[in-house]
Amino acid sequence: MPKVFICRPIPEIAEELLKKAGIQVEKNPEDKILSPDELKKKVTGMDGILSLLSDKITSEVLESAGPQLKIVANYAVGIDNIDIESCKSKGVMVTNTPEVLTEAVAEHVLALMLAVARRVAEADRFTRRGEFKKWMPLGFIGPSLWEKTIGIIGMGRIGSLTGEMARHGFRMNVLYFDLKRDKEFEKKTGAKFASIPELLKTADFVSLNVPLTPQTKHLISGKEFKTMKDTAILINTSRGPVVDGKALVSALKNKEIWGAGLDVFEEEPKINPELMKMDNVVLTPHIASATEEARDAMARMDAENIIAVLEGKKAINPVH
Repeated sequence: MPKVFICRPIPEIAEELLKKAGIQVEKNPEDKILSPDELKKKVTGMDGILSLLSDKITSEVLESAGPQLKIVANYAVGIDNIDIESCKSKGVMVTNTPEVLTEAVAEHVLALMLAVARRVAEADRFTRRGEFKKWMPLGFIGPSLWEKTIGIIGMGRIGSLTGEMARHGFRMNVLYFDLKRDKEFEKKTGAKFASIPELLKTADFVSLNVPLTPQTKHLISGKEFKTMKDTAILINTSRGPVVDGKALVSALKNKEIWGAGLDVFEEEPKINPELMKMDNVVLTPHIASATEEARDAMARMDAENIIAVLEGKKAINPVH
């Protein structure tokens, strides 16, 4: 009977489907990140690994698993936690969970935009402290989203849907940058293709929707913040290191930008303590895909990928 290790608790549908397919499931019962040594022990003898972004699937982990390992199914779209080249060399399939979390993440982008602009978290704290004594005509004023300009960097599924939601929900003008133009997206939204400097110079809201690669690390740093409007709001739901954390703190302190909404952080789960003190920053703990529908669908997709590969069929969502 093939064996699969699930690195941390995820929706039960994954385990149910795997067991129904005759696969033995072993799992980490605690919601804690396993150390490298713990992970190497747990995956020994496994035919499949169902990993999370917090699990570093290195060449050493693959060696510990053994030659029978056939698949690493990542419970995420991003795969920067996996040594892809080592998997290729060992004949281990890598899969991820695209498409099923697109709507959830795009919703969260808009939620962060609204939360920062309308000062929702700041006003919530104020109200809970019992400081709301009267209606305040000058209290908690922020910028509107209506008919403003959103600049989207990264025109994958999430970036595209974010642009559609912004255009059709708030009549926002849409600028975007990607490695190639998306003429279909332009037709749907009236969006305009722009270089990154032009986009940063013009946009009222900037949404980052790129994968983490050597080319995108610190894509937004000191130079880019100085290019942005001092009324602009930065939203990052992609990967933390896409933004230079120190440069972000400096830009916020020096009022080079108006605010930021962050779901990811450069040294996640560590967060720069300076950000914690800022009222013009909204922080969420990497929850952009945290809807029941998205997380269940991700678990189902991982299980279906594992079942397919262990049955000698093609993976549904191969990364390589």
